[in-house]
Amino acid sequence: MAMRSLDTDYLVVGAGATGMAFTDALIDHADVHVTLVDRRHAAGGHWQDAYPFVRLHQASVFYGVASTVLGTGAVQQRGPEAGLQERARGAEVRHYYDEILHRRFADSGRVTFLGGSDHHTDGTSHFVTSRVSGETTRIEVRRRVVDATYVSPTIPATTPPPFGVADGSRVIAVNELARLGEAPRSFVIVGSGKTATDGIVWLLINGVPPDRIMWVRPREPWMLNRAVVQPDPSVALGLAADTMAAAADAESLDDLFLRLEAADVMLRIDTGVVPTMAKAPTLGAWELDLLRTVENVVRLRHVRYVTAGEMVLDDGVVPLAPGALVVHCAASGLQYPPLVPLWSPGKIVLQTIRAGFPCFNAALAGFVEATRDDDRERNRLCPPNTLPDDPASWARMQVRGALAARAFGAEPDIAAWANGCALNPARVQPSQRDEPDVRAAAARLADVAERGLTRMAALAREPLTSGKER
Repeated sequence: MAMRSLDTDYLVVGAGATGMAFTDALIDHADVHVTLVDRRHAAGGHWQDAYPFVRLHQASVFYGVASTVLGTGAVQQRGPEAGLQERARGAEVRHYYDEILHRRFADSGRVTFLGGSDHHTDGTSHFVTSRVSGETTRIEVRRRVVDATYVSPTIPATTPPPFGVADGSRVIAVNELARLGEAPRSFVIVGSGKTATDGIVWLLINGVPPDRIMWVRPREPWMLNRAVVQPDPSVALGLAADTMAAAADAESLDDLFLRLEAADVMLRIDTGVVPTMAKAPTLGAWELDLLRTVENVVRLRHVRYVTAGEMVLDDGVVPLAPGALVVHCAASGLQYPPLVPLWSPGKIVLQTIRAGFPCFNAALAGFVEATRDDDRERNRLCPPNTLPDDPASWARMQVRGALAARAFGAEPDIAAWANGCALNPARVQPSQRDEPDVRAAAARLADVAERGLTRMAALAREPLTSGKER
């Protein structure tokens, strides 16, 4: 039997947040056909595997695709986040991507989705093999192959614990917390980041007393105050101004973060310890208050081995109470592959461009692909950016992102598109430019931007040039 073949303009590998945002912007601004392939049966990437109580850490409107706002943009009227914009839960995000995939993409006739399938290549041709039927399809790509998996995050549900697990020990991924058959006598949460904080907050709001929780924090984390990451131009400009003002007078990277803390931009759980981790997910003040009630914190670096009675770490051994449940929240999350140009002959490798906000970055790459015809120009406008892990890489990300924003923001059509795109945290719509709060925040930023950026670049040891991969 002859192998089935399919012709397409673009083969996008990965139907997670970046693959979906890129495809959406591309078909909105170019008359092309896209074949979207993913090993999962549905769009949404890691949202298909996320823990049941997951929520977006940022406002819903910052997530998804440019053509269709996620949620309603409503401000929460009650609860601990009253006054902040709504944040979608996992089920809502999965439904949203399903609607985009089927009603926007498939119904347009311009996107073919090959779910439950693996992409592979022999170096010249591209193939997609179904995990269900085993059938392989040759994909004839007229323009580009787009790698939307290059910086895909790892999560506990699909990643084994990064430590040994002895027979008889009780170790689960965070996903299983909501499916327990009976209540453990104690919980041991392993991890310093977003997933660990989500798990602890969920336990506490479900009635688990703080003294039944042990928190193994290999590193102390800095986190962003969610109140300053909101879809409001005066808030966004104010955040940028506070960041650059802190950098302008900072004597060191630690001093930079302490100044950001004083400006209510950064948060830390233990004010007696200076964090070394700066992946900087957003956190609500109410969540911070809950996290601080957990006093049994283990700071002996990383877990090496877990038995039924003890936990062996880099710097010591901790006994475990009988029946303790160890909860694996220790997947690395963000990935840090080498930075490469987004555009190369026949290929696009999606990465972040400005600081954070992966959906906006991917949509920006889709818009630039559709509206520019020279790869050197595309790469100049959209240089790859690093992802943060520690204070130095966080500052490096800020510098590179600011330089990239200057480059693409100087293009009138890109600036107009970006200021109309809800995914863009820095957007200022024409009707908002003359609002007093917006003008005041913009003036404050203009006053300190150059000095702050210069000092931050020095602290991060990042040259004040853009477009060079390291």
